Amino acid sequence: MALGASHRLQDGVAAVETMTRFALAVLALASGVYTYLGVRSILDGSPTAVFFAAIIYSASVSVAIYAFWSYMARFYPHVTGTAARSAMLGVMALGCAMIIAMSSWLNAAALAGSAALEQHLAETVEDYTADLDQAHQNALAAQSLLPDIQRASERFARLAEDERQNGALTGTTGSGSVVQLLSQMSSQLNELETGITASRERVTTLFDQGRAHLETMRKLVSAPGAVAPRSDEFSAEVVALSGVITALEQTSIAPSVKRAAEDLSLGFIAPVADGRAAELAERQDQVMETIRASVTAQSEVLSQAADEILAREPVPERRFVPLSSAEAVLRYAADFIPAWAGAISIDLLPAVLVFILAVVHGAIRRQDERLPFAQRITAAELLEALEVQRALSDRGVDLAEAVRAAEAEEEERRAGPNVTSLDMSAKAPRKGPPA
Repeated sequence: MALGASHRLQDGVAAVETMTRFALAVLALASGVYTYLGVRSILDGSPTAVFFAAIIYSASVSVAIYAFWSYMARFYPHVTGTAARSAMLGVMALGCAMIIAMSSWLNAAALAGSAALEQHLAETVEDYTADLDQAHQNALAAQSLLPDIQRASERFARLAEDERQNGALTGTTGSGSVVQLLSQMSSQLNELETGITASRERVTTLFDQGRAHLETMRKLVSAPGAVAPRSDEFSAEVVALSGVITALEQTSIAPSVKRAAEDLSLGFIAPVADGRAAELAERQDQVMETIRASVTAQSEVLSQAADEILAREPVPERRFVPLSSAEAVLRYAADFIPAWAGAISIDLLPAVLVFILAVVHGAIRRQDERLPFAQRITAAELLEALEVQRALSDRGVDLAEAVRAAEAEEEERRAGPNVTSLDMSAKAPRKGPPA
């Protein structure tokens, strides 16, 4: 039964030899086609030069893949020594790495290059969206000071009015030095409020422009058609959006608020008391000192608030770098694992066929080694042996001595490295002569 199983395995190997060659050729051709598509996406120059360069490269890859796996299918299944098989496995690993380097990543670029480029554009849109939002928030941060400035201005104006109408501070009604000073402080704060309000309109206009550019960029990402023209238009929109973000960064009024706050205290000039009575003049001086202290405190509060705004992290410089499809596939490889798996499988699937042949030939060898010689010889081989015996007898050759020499040679062969025939298909059993 073992002999029958061995013969069936040998017949199977012989039957699939043509299929094995055909499969290797088809896989090598498929890899060459996708390699051609991948090479075209990264080459620059005239269309003719790019075409011939891609054809030559892809043809070389196809031939190399077919030759490599043909050699492995021819030799690896028949190598039985441990050292020799380990060396062949090392050669196979090196060849697989070279195939991935010269072909698989280009196959992945052909399979998922457009999707990878679109993902690159989509992630760029997200980055610039975050930059625009940050620049907008930084520019609007000074708006948070507006309520404090308005309250301080209204307080100075109300005190000036109370002093004018009721003499609330000095006890004497009328427009004197105190009213003049309070009105001056209120006017300065009003000017600062006007500047902050005006900057809000400018910030809103720039932010709307930035959102329009982002909307165009999003449409380019998801638009149908070739990705290369869309990438060019996308680059133009990125340049325009970068200008808007820079303008937003420069529109922040926080530095102006800080300078104005410092001017409130450093540039404080109290008018001379104009009261005719010495007692009134003294009261005016006291009130103006109080106003000076209030203005200094207000100045410190605004200056600290402006410092907090200025301490915000600025928008980092960002530069959009267009990528080729091959570069995009490498950068976003983790997001396109199915494409990479398919590209690598096309190139390395023949390794499975090689291991199948190795397992089958190993089973054939083990079955043959367990059988005695009498069960391994075929009828045709027996007839040939009888003819040799008659020929030797006719020539006077000692058959016993020849048998002993053959057995000694067989023992030496088994003791040395066991390397069988290098033919991919095991030798089929010989058939006897027709009856």
